[in-house]
Amino acid sequence: MIQERIEQKKARILEYVGLIKSLREDCSERFDTDPVYRGALLHYLYLTADSCIALAILTIKLKALRPPQTYAEAFDILSENRILAPEFAHSFARIAGFRNFLAHDYESVDGRQICNYLFSGIEEVEEYISRIEQAVR
Repeated sequence: MIQERIEQKKARILEYVGLIKSLREDCSERFDTDPVYRGALLHYLYLTADSCIALAILTIKLKALRPPQTYAEAFDILSENRILAPEFAHSFARIAGFRNFLAHDYESVDGRQICNYLFSGIEEVEEYISRIEQAVR
């Protein structure tokens, strides 16, 4: 049951990543001028971040590890149990804060920061999926 949910969550994340990548072109300009583009991009970024957290929690449940007290702690637990490398886990845990920012402070979003994230951070999501896949085989 949990394994099936993990597979579904991974597939959704990869779908969101594909959609986000398709929105990269002219990001800064479009973000500032097109409210539909801005809304779609922020929505898919939120779904990606939220789903990555959910995937961490599902992996913790599957492996019967201690439950996290915070979203960011889920990545620490994966690191403690050698599912994620410590440096990667520390860096990737920022996605929890990013998710919270998108959920609560979306009106103060800086388009340049979001567009820069698309070019630098989205590949980390794919690496995260790969590392989870190796752990849950």
